[in-house]
Amino acid sequence: MVDVEQLTDPVAYHGEGPVWSASWGGLRWVDMLAGDVLSLHPDATIGRRHVGPVAAALRPRRSGGAVIAVERGFALEEPDGTLQVLPELWADPTVRMNDGGCDPDGRFYCGTMAYSESDGRGSLYRLDAGGSTSLLFGGCTISNGLDWSPDGSLAYYVDSPTRRIDVFDYAAQTGLTSRRAFVEIAEAGVPDGLTVDSQGHVWVALYAGSAVHRYRPDGTLDGVVELPVTKPTACTFGGDDLSELFITTTRSGLAEGSQPAAGAVFHYRPGVAGRPVRPYAG
Repeated sequence: MVDVEQLTDPVAYHGEGPVWSASWGGLRWVDMLAGDVLSLHPDATIGRRHVGPVAAALRPRRSGGAVIAVERGFALEEPDGTLQVLPELWADPTVRMNDGGCDPDGRFYCGTMAYSESDGRGSLYRLDAGGSTSLLFGGCTISNGLDWSPDGSLAYYVDSPTRRIDVFDYAAQTGLTSRRAFVEIAEAGVPDGLTVDSQGHVWVALYAGSAVHRYRPDGTLDGVVELPVTKPTACTFGGDDLSELFITTTRSGLAEGSQPAAGAVFHYRPGVAGRPVRPYAG
């Protein structure tokens, strides 16, 4: 078993979306359904900022601050901490944002899902640098992990109930095209959040599978990181040399008193580095 360490107390009910950025001092992630953005401070204390009913995903901005996916749209955090919530993208209160990331050209994407997890009610949205938004596609159920290959030509994407990681071709002008299956997940658990390392390998958290998997660019399984809790949600590389993998977890749906470490952040050193996070250009 890989030597995984518990980094924090179980500070989140539904921890998700870890991101490392030197511009904001290290690791941030979300306690999604509490609507809070969490920060790991150098003294190991945890900062918590409430941004709305849901805090789904976030990325640093090139100009400083952050872009945040909130319940029904996006918000911009300024370098001074001021939060500007952009107009809602839909009115239906039964659908919320879930997970996302930035493309090589600085546009921020986030996918949606129904609170009930109803089939086909999710979509993928994009926020361009100028503030305009686009609905890229619908018909998904739980739009989840999204990240790009090191050269930016491929985008890996999860719609969790399909039990697949899919891959798109990517170019700035044409966006995401030629979707096809990259990996079928036959093991226990379903794919959730993912990240791509500097070698182009894909790391994905297996929700209800107690593990993170690493896949080679040809789709073959290259490694398994076992966790002491059943529900890892997402992972990212960080640390000064990007050599540490941070893994968020949830206690959603667990019996009271079971798995006392669920909701903590875990980490370990896998012997490979990640890539710097791609920031939002707006």
